[in-house]
Amino acid sequence: MARKQVLVQLDDRIVERLDRLTGPLDASRSDLIRRAVNLWLDALDEAEADVRYAEAYRRIPDDLAENAAWEELGLETWPEW
Repeated sequence: MARKQVLVQLDDRIVERLDRLTGPLDASRSDLIRRAVNLWLDALDEAEADVRYAEAYRRIPDDLAENAAWEELGLETWPEW
């Protein structure tokens, strides 16, 4: 995948923390920042999906009577142990 160089200014404290991790994780600062950004973006995507999922249930809620009927049918046809 093509990469684009960007300039990001970080506080000294963040750079120090990154530097402490580069050796143990065998990664450069850039690698660590890339990983962190990808994790953050993935978390945002998942949070947005959760919101869409919840909103879909608000728009079209479960039919509790239908759910109860399916549950009853399942119990009727489930064999005894």
